[in-house]
Amino acid sequence: MEREALKYIFDFNDKSDNKKSSYWLTRFIILRFLGFVYLIAFLTLAFQVIPLIGENGLLPADNFLNAIKSNFDSSLEAFWKFPTIFWIHISDNWLIFFAWLGVILSLIVFFGYANSILLFILWFLYISFVHIGQLWYGYGWEIQLLETGFLAIFLVPFLDAKPFPKTSPPLLIIWMYRWLTFRIYLGAGLIKIRGDECWRKLTCMYYHYETQPVPNPLSPFFHFLPRWFHKIEVLWNHFIELIAPFFVFYPRKLRIIAGILLFSFQFVLILGGNLSFLNWLTIIPGLALFDDEFLKKILPEKLVRKAEKAEENSKPISKKQKIIVGIVFLIMILLSIPVVQNLLSSRQIMNTSFNNWHLVNTYGAFGSIGKERGELVIQGTLDNEINENTEWKEYEFKAKPTNVNRNLPIIAPYQPRIDWQIWFAAMSIPEREPWLIHFVWKLLHNDPDVISLTSENPFPDSPPKYIRIEYYKYEFAEMSNKAVWNRTYVGTWLKPLSKETPGLKKFIESNNWEVYE
Repeated sequence: MEREALKYIFDFNDKSDNKKSSYWLTRFIILRFLGFVYLIAFLTLAFQVIPLIGENGLLPADNFLNAIKSNFDSSLEAFWKFPTIFWIHISDNWLIFFAWLGVILSLIVFFGYANSILLFILWFLYISFVHIGQLWYGYGWEIQLLETGFLAIFLVPFLDAKPFPKTSPPLLIIWMYRWLTFRIYLGAGLIKIRGDECWRKLTCMYYHYETQPVPNPLSPFFHFLPRWFHKIEVLWNHFIELIAPFFVFYPRKLRIIAGILLFSFQFVLILGGNLSFLNWLTIIPGLALFDDEFLKKILPEKLVRKAEKAEENSKPISKKQKIIVGIVFLIMILLSIPVVQNLLSSRQIMNTSFNNWHLVNTYGAFGSIGKERGELVIQGTLDNEINENTEWKEYEFKAKPTNVNRNLPIIAPYQPRIDWQIWFAAMSIPEREPWLIHFVWKLLHNDPDVISLTSENPFPDSPPKYIRIEYYKYEFAEMSNKAVWNRTYVGTWLKPLSKETPGLKKFIESNNWEVYE
């Protein structure tokens, strides 16, 4: 009986409509999408890693690692709990080198070449950055990319990196991608039903387009659609996330219909906002719902012929690879137990890992929706004294709203991470956002790395004497209006600070941050 069970695991075949399905084109498309998402993720690192977690960044990674290391008896124990290559050494040069290495390897995958070694390096590089990224890398799509990338390691041969290698895709990995798709959508659907009551009252989409982290040019259009349309949107969201996932496994025809619906759902989300690379990433496991028979109908004929030729000349998967894939499958199933328990729990949590390697995770998005948009507006002045006549200039960022007349950007799948964190900080208080105090300190010194995170410096010749942060309520202006936003002043979020403000320098020193002697 045990031998039969193992044979079933290692030699599992997906039969659809009484014939064996093939997934040569499926694998090809999955890897191209994965290469694209990895590329965006590593480009984000390459351009932002130094001001965010560099030696003199807002949250220096070396400080973080030193604090962690003090809690462990050995470097090996620390590595097992927080796996990252930066336990060996960390410096700005290393951060930049590995970020750009990730960019280069991602491009190789994107252009069609991938094997297990290359994909393992990409996965390990990214987990290395995620584990030192702290606040900036606490988003659900980081661990989702890691799980997606980990499965891809076993989707390809160990050495053969050709776009269409000699062996077919292991079907167990195709099924694990379907399992990932199921968990992503169902987790998002359940967290909504269990979370904000506006999802149950069908009113959440009244607010979403206006209050999401970074709206895009189409967000006002969607926002001002009739309310009956927004209610239909919520109903459709519930159908996609709570019903469609149950057809990602079988039967084939319903699985393909589910795949089309899930793909179109992500496409609409891409149109409506700048949600980093989340939507592009979520498309990847959903591609495993399609087999070659379906993809042949929509992909270029030249590509289809290459896949058919590869299948005709293919060799069976080696016994060693079957065993490795089978072991990975069993491990992923075992690691899925707490994830399933979380999905079934009335106290469901979202975007959480239950293991240090982020192999199987629980997901969810927008469990609650803000009903008003609060924005922090950072202002500086060259005046030596503050009075009612003080002239304040505002800092503009690459994506977040500040100037009410500024056009909304198209920036996704790239993510300006400080813009997102300022959006979160607007829901908090200064005492809970020490990094933002550090940001102000750096603005007071015209720190070039931090200035690079903004879209322009209002004080190019000399740093401001004071910085303050004001709190405004933002609302979309009517589309006939020349302005994009209407804003209402609420109050001061952070009182004016200067280099000489009592206690500020001491606060910077206590956190082991750069003092600028």
